[in-house]
Amino acid sequence: MAKTSAGPKELGWSLAAASTVTAVFVLSNAPTPLYTRWQTEWEFSSGTLTIVFGAYMVGLIGTLLVAGKLADRYGRKIVLVPGLIAAVTAAGLFLSATDVMWLLAARLLAGAAVGAAVTAGMSATIDLAPDHRRRTGSMIASAAMVFGAGLGPLLSGALSQLIDTPQSWIFGIVLTVTVLTLVVAIRLPLHRGFVADGPVERLWSWPSVPRPNRRELVWGAAAFAPGITSTSFFLSLGPSVLATGINAPSPLLAGAAACAMFLVATGIQFALAHLRTRTHLALSSSAAFVSMVTLTASVTISPTPALFVIAALLAGAAQGLGQLAALTLIGTRIPSNHRAEANATLNIAGYVPAALLPVGTGYLIQFIPFGAAVITFAAAVMAFSLAALITVRISTAEHVRPSTSDEQVIRCETDAAAEDALLVRAQT
Repeated sequence: MAKTSAGPKELGWSLAAASTVTAVFVLSNAPTPLYTRWQTEWEFSSGTLTIVFGAYMVGLIGTLLVAGKLADRYGRKIVLVPGLIAAVTAAGLFLSATDVMWLLAARLLAGAAVGAAVTAGMSATIDLAPDHRRRTGSMIASAAMVFGAGLGPLLSGALSQLIDTPQSWIFGIVLTVTVLTLVVAIRLPLHRGFVADGPVERLWSWPSVPRPNRRELVWGAAAFAPGITSTSFFLSLGPSVLATGINAPSPLLAGAAACAMFLVATGIQFALAHLRTRTHLALSSSAAFVSMVTLTASVTISPTPALFVIAALLAGAAQGLGQLAALTLIGTRIPSNHRAEANATLNIAGYVPAALLPVGTGYLIQFIPFGAAVITFAAAVMAFSLAALITVRISTAEHVRPSTSDEQVIRCETDAAAEDALLVRAQT
């Protein structure tokens, strides 16, 4: 593959591309503290609430199935700009919502916008970073996602506590931000795509990556999936856990916990950036496991808001580290002409369990005690994260090489990146 045009390689443009990702995730998570208010006002069940959350996943996964190939073949803008138009429309629907059907439509479009952001937006962020700072570009892309995911609920939770009619204020602000980032996306100096050297693949085929890179993508997905599934639970059913399982109904607490969760997800990436990617993978799975142990304790042994918040913070750490590890592997190991498709594959692997398990738990609540349903969810994530920890740790250990070439080391911007170069490139 060869680029049709080069485009500038300044870190400022990388940050500009990252702002589009942040804006979309602000939109995605801003409704979180309002769900219990809407549920009370419009009188719908926890099952219906999880369907609203599931509509987001339908839009997201449906977009991921085609967005990666489109962005790699025709350029990032052809996916990113329509995605931001969907975000603007979703913000308008949330602003005007009067019943659950409005929420379903808004969440569906928000999911499509997130699908565009995690494929084209994140890939653009990495593409626009200088070649010798690919690892930094990966970190910016990852931090942009979790920062926006935390900023949304903080904004929403604070305004819900301060204003009697927060809906118009929250989504008026979100609408303004998404319109501004749409303008930014249009101006990004991105190339128009890649010219295929071989046979052109069908756009509608399942997203994948070249065979030599698949093992590395599996490593990243195995760590990323438990973390994002955990944070999805706190976003969708966290307010219900506070209200029902802990008897502490508070939109501000729900929003603050979600915000803190994603601030941890952002901060821990910078704090532990010096560690090897292999260590990030292990820490992510461990944090997801401990998060679910703490969540179980918060609805059984000690039903207190403090334990709930600790569980949320650990979930944020799990997602942040798993996401950083996965995006670093994609940014440094996978060719740019397959990077958006790799991001799509990664997010499908993460968001499918992140959709199915919380939605299933929401329905399970209607048939068994609330605490038992939460424990069932936690046990499933604990089992998966433990399996991921063991298998990825063994797999990566088996493929470490004792040395690396000077050329590989020169391409790394930090000592940690040089150590990552020891992590084997996947074999066919």
